[in-house]
Amino acid sequence: MNSDEERRAIRQELELMRANGARRQELSLHACKRLFFDLGIRPSMATVRDLTQTGSASDIPKDIDSFWERIRGASKVRIGVGAIPKALEDRAGELLGELFQEAMTHARSTLDEDREAMQAQLQAAEQKTREAEIRRDASEEAVERAEIRADSAWNRIRELETELAAANSHGSAHQDSLRATVRRLEAENETLRKRLDTEQATNAGLRDRIDALHTDMLQSTEHYAQQIKDAVAEAERRVKPMLVELDSLRSMAATYQSGVRDASRKEFDFIQQIASAKARGDRLDAQVREQSDEIDALSKEVAVLRAQEGIDPAIADLLCALAGAGRLTPDELGAIGTLADAQVALPPHCPKCEEGEPELSQVDHRYELLCPECDYSSGLGDSRLEAVARFLSIERVSVEN
Repeated sequence: MNSDEERRAIRQELELMRANGARRQELSLHACKRLFFDLGIRPSMATVRDLTQTGSASDIPKDIDSFWERIRGASKVRIGVGAIPKALEDRAGELLGELFQEAMTHARSTLDEDREAMQAQLQAAEQKTREAEIRRDASEEAVERAEIRADSAWNRIRELETELAAANSHGSAHQDSLRATVRRLEAENETLRKRLDTEQATNAGLRDRIDALHTDMLQSTEHYAQQIKDAVAEAERRVKPMLVELDSLRSMAATYQSGVRDASRKEFDFIQQIASAKARGDRLDAQVREQSDEIDALSKEVAVLRAQEGIDPAIADLLCALAGAGRLTPDELGAIGTLADAQVALPPHCPKCEEGEPELSQVDHRYELLCPECDYSSGLGDSRLEAVARFLSIERVSVEN
């Protein structure tokens, strides 16, 4: 059995003795016996304390001294037994006294070493305690500062939550109003579309009626003309052999002429009806064009309203003001995109020459603001807001210089 296994066995014996009610002195004496007799190790305060896990720095040395007293007492008894000459007994007593003095000297030195070690450990423990107290004080201060920052953060969070709730309520009211406006415009647009379809159907019916009247007029004219032509041909063919029937033919001719006049009058009436229908068709076309213009204006208004639906006008004005003051970075302008373009107002004058009126152009869904007087340009931007912010950047540079 090696030393570690022996130590484990000693600890198990000490635990069993402690469970049976053994006191500290008994535990220390048993540990000294096992160390001295079984392991050949001189008992010290550290080794005994390691095995027993009990006793203070003043109690364990007393237990070790008690162990040595018992050892010396047992040696004296063994030496005093039996027939030993007086000189040998005296010599043995002197030898034992010297051994005892050497043992006491060695024990005191060992005790001093152990005491110094304990003092060093005590000082290290006190130093660690002071350092721990300093760290604890610093931790308490950090905790207090963290609590103050947490309280401030919670107050700020509550304020932001209040502002967010107000903004959400305002945005909800604006969106409800916008949806109502869009629904009203869509209903009006649907009504106008139905009216347009009705007018177009009426116009188509009138055009069909005009075409039918024109066809009837052509057919009647051709029919009467053919009859007149046939009658004239028949009269010419029969004029010589049938002079007797001249009067009847003349009356027939008069009848034919009155029919032609009636046909002419009917043709004139048809032409007037056609002119009236054409005038009405022109009026309907004009009305259709006006309604188309109104529909286009309403469609543009709906498109503008839909473009403004995603962002509150107050927030859009704030973003425009921040962009004009140069307080938005390019990444932030790119993140905003075209959400606030409907609220962006173009600068009235060029900040470089102060005379030209800037013009906004769009190329491939990108925007550029250009001064026609000095050709100062903002460069291509992803939104109107970015183009205006770049265009006004020269004004901020000049003010800073």
